[in-house]
Amino acid sequence: MLKPLGDRVVVTFDDVAEKSVGGFVLAGSSHEATQAATVVAIGQGVRTLTGDLVTPSVAVGDRILVENGSAIKVKDGEQDVSIVRESDIVAIVE
Repeated sequence: MLKPLGDRVVVTFDDVAEKSVGGFVLAGSSHEATQAATVVAIGQGVRTLTGDLVTPSVAVGDRILVENGSAIKVKDGEQDVSIVRESDIVAIVE
């Protein structure tokens, strides 16, 4: 299992249908500005200039929206996961 550092978060993105209702394949630029994902692991947070630790606002298992194109895709064993910064997370889906 990956252990992210600082304010980084490991996520798995939800599968998105690549075709429209008519069966046409959508071009890459026509996708949404955000992607839905599930948090798999979180870093410990970041330190302020005074040394205080600011913990992440998300927890493992949270469903979130992430800015499209901000993730680094990696492989963790057989699983495809992505690493994003907490600042790239737009919202927690409740």
